[in-house]
Parts: sequence; structure tokens; C-alpha cells
Amino acid sequence: MIKSYLHAQKHFFCFGLLLLIGSQQSSQVCFANPNKAKFFLTHQVPPETPLISSEKNVLLIGIKPYLGKGIINNNNSPSLRLLSNGGNLILQDADGVMRKAKEINIGWRAQELTNPKVFVRQTIGPFASFESAERLATDLKERGIESIIAYPFDWEVWVSGNIQMPKSIKFQYQKIKVSKSVVPYLNGNTGKVSLKGPISLQAPDGLRLGNGIYTGPFSIQSDAYGSWTLVEHVPIERYLNGVVPYEIGANSPQAALEAQAVLARTWAIANSHRFKVDGYNLCSHTQCQVYKDPSKANEKIKSAIKQTAGQILTWNLKPINTVYHATNGGVMASVDEAWSTNPVPYLKMRLDGPKFWTSEVNLPLSNEQNLKSFLFSESEAFGSAHPLFRWERTIDSFQISKQLKQAKKVKSSFYPKKIKAESRGSSGRVTSLKIEGKTGSEILLKLDDIRRVLRQLPSTLFVVKEIKEGKWLFSGGGFGHGVGMSQSGAIELAKNGWTTKQILSHYYPKTKYGFLP
Repeated sequence: MIKSYLHAQKHFFCFGLLLLIGSQQSSQVCFANPNKAKFFLTHQVPPETPLISSEKNVLLIGIKPYLGKGIINNNNSPSLRLLSNGGNLILQDADGVMRKAKEINIGWRAQELTNPKVFVRQTIGPFASFESAERLATDLKERGIESIIAYPFDWEVWVSGNIQMPKSIKFQYQKIKVSKSVVPYLNGNTGKVSLKGPISLQAPDGLRLGNGIYTGPFSIQSDAYGSWTLVEHVPIERYLNGVVPYEIGANSPQAALEAQAVLARTWAIANSHRFKVDGYNLCSHTQCQVYKDPSKANEKIKSAIKQTAGQILTWNLKPINTVYHATNGGVMASVDEAWSTNPVPYLKMRLDGPKFWTSEVNLPLSNEQNLKSFLFSESEAFGSAHPLFRWERTIDSFQISKQLKQAKKVKSSFYPKKIKAESRGSSGRVTSLKIEGKTGSEILLKLDDIRRVLRQLPSTLFVVKEIKEGKWLFSGGGFGHGVGMSQSGAIELAKNGWTTKQILSHYYPKTKYGFLP
């Protein structure tokens, strides 16, 4: 049944195939009245990449994105070095050009387009997460406005340039002229041999990439920004070999490993549209699930995956968004405390510990005095052995000013004078952080944007006080967004004899554990 779901997802990039693929090359131009213009395409639509694996339930994972990106800005771009773990690699492009070798290097060059292309879009963002971008895209769809979620550098939402946007939404008109394309090539005996995408790559003995070995097969394909991505076509069960050990630790107790395998499998299926705009399913970095070197999976990992094969968590017959994190600091967050999204019944605020301890906690934690008592008292919460269960960070005005500029929250000099938690969620997490400047201006950071800007903070479960002029002490608990399963909590529960189902039911109450209907 999972196969059907993934099969439906793989055809998401079939529209607009007549568009010539190129690279972005020009400045941004504002339109006075885009609604009088004709319908505009928002981006370069990648051609469909056929599945090149004969296995079932295959995911397309972008393991090396933005290849050739430097060419777009008239700079050099590092070549893609493909190294076999044994015998020859087999590379073939769309025109039948073939290369067999233990090492293959692909370079990038610019090719001028005879007929430049122009894309016009209204860009909203950046967003701190896909979840926040998706919430806006859903809201727009309810208003009859189609949009696209993209990740050129940060998460953005794109709307065609001729659509009338609601006045409440801030956006930027962009006119992007594409005058050249990024072309991959091989160095042949007669010079540079241009390659036409999508390019397939077979690695019978595995492909060495970084410090890892990947089985493949692979494709090298263009994306929505004019650059290219190395994509692995990997069955979902094998994909988990490269996720589970890096997310929770290879030596965790078996029940915790099995719970992590179920969550990683469910998350991958529920989020297989995340990189839809680029023609693949998921990335390999922290904007998805960390995926690296599946060859290092030990027997415990393989057993956990095998014991839970095909099992996921569902709600109303659909896979849930099984978010998880390192440690929640003793209290689970409601999903709408972490992202601008609708609340769901299985991701709500709850204390994470034994009953004798939870009964003694003063609620609500949105009350700052109760929160201070919670953070500074002895805790019996699950997972309290984690090194970031409680933490302190000192940040000065110079650091804050620099990070606000980097996040494009301020355009000119901004000197923080006062920092205050303007609002908190039911778990005590800061949902709105006010930073007042010396000149009277103020910045309001909300939800996941708080940690996106103030990267030193392990979580948003904190209290803050000024310890001297221009220096603030943040005292908090937990590492991550706090929603869903606490991995340190799951490890402790598994050590105490809890089963996989009990752990999952504890962190995702009312969900169903089984096969996708």
C-alpha cells in the first residue's frame, strides 16, 4: 500500500515540460501592476526524471544539491567527483553518451540561450521551516491562489506574477531573466563532451561520496533554480539505514530504535512532496531527516527496520507528520508552538515524566513564575540525562545585531536595548520574542524564526534576563522544537522496559500503528 502512495507522489513534476531549462541571470525588477500582465511562469520546471530502480517503494533523495550554482553568478563551480567503491561506474545521459570508469568527474559550463526566458513571481519569505511555508501555501489555496514551495537558499512561497495577492501578505515582485543554462560535461579525448539531463549513474559496488558509501542507482538532474542535483533512487526500507543511526544513535535500546524507524518511515512518506519543485522527494540534510552513509548501519539498526517493516503511524487513514527531537526538557510542545500551522490532537502540550512527578508541577507553564520553578527545580522527567535537558546561553547586543542582519530582519544598524518574551505557548515555549532597539524600533521574532535567528539557543523553552548592559542570559531546557517524540525520553523508556508501541502511543496518543491503509 505504501507503494501506491509513493507512486502517486513521483508524478508531481510533470507539468510545463516545454520550458527550456536554464539558469537565473539578472536583477530583480518590480512591477507596478502585475495583474494587467499575462500569466507568468514562476520558475524553471525540471524535466521529469524517470525512476531507474526496479525495486519497490523508491524515494528520490537529493544527496548533493546546487551543483553548478557558481556558474549562475559568473563564478567557477566545483566539479562533481564520482568515485566507485569497487568496479566501474556506468554513466549515461539522455542522448546516449556513456562513460564507464572507476572515477568520473563532471564539470559545469555556461551556455548562452538563443531565446532567453523570463520568469515573474511574487515571492513570500524567507520562512524558517517548510512547515511554516506550507501553512501559508495552504491558506493561499483556500483563497483560490495556487502557489509553489521552493528552497533556493531558504524556504519561500512563489505565486505567479499576475495574481492579486491579499493585502495582509508581504511579498516581493521578481522578474528573473534567464539568458544562459548550466551544462554538465565530461572531459573526453576530443575535449569537453556536453551531457544532457537527466543523467543516470549505476554503481554496482557502491558510490563513495564524502565519508559514505551509497548503493544507488542515481540520477543527476536539473532543479528549479538552474543548478543540478545528484539524486539517489533508494527504496524506503534501505533509506532508513542512513537515517535511524544518525537521528537517535546506533547503540540505543532496541525498542527506541524500532520507534525511530517507524517515525522516520512515516515522516518520509508524509513529506515526500517536500522538494516537489525540484523533481525529487527529500533532501539529506537537516531540512529533512539526516541521511548519510547507509553502509554503516549495524545489525541492531537493520533488525529494528526489519521488525517494523512497512509499519507507520496514521491519523484518519493518513500518515502523520511524525516530528521528533533530541530532548523536550520535560514538557512536550503543541505543534502550533513550534510552527505556524494548525493544531492536531496527537501533538499537544503534555508533561513528559512519571505521574508522581507530573502531579507536582505547577501549571500553566505559560506563566513565567511557574516556568521558572519548572526549569530551576529538580526534575524527574523522562530523558533528563541528556546534556541539553537544561542549559544556559549568554548573548550580547553585538551578536544579536549581527544575527538580525544575517537573517535580513534589519537593513541598517540595530542595537538591542531590551529583550522580552512577549508571548508563550501552553508548554512555556516562547512563541513571540520582542527585541527593542535603542532608537525606539523593535523586532518581533515568532515561533521557529526565534531559533533561526538566535542560533545559539537549543530550544525556545527559556526565560531571559539582562545580566549587564548589552548582555542577556537565556536559561532553558530541551534541544529542538519539543514536538512529538523526545529521543532521550524514548531511550530512557526503552531501558525501563517499554515496548515500541507503548513509546509511540506515549508520544503520539490516539494515532494508529500499522500499515498504511
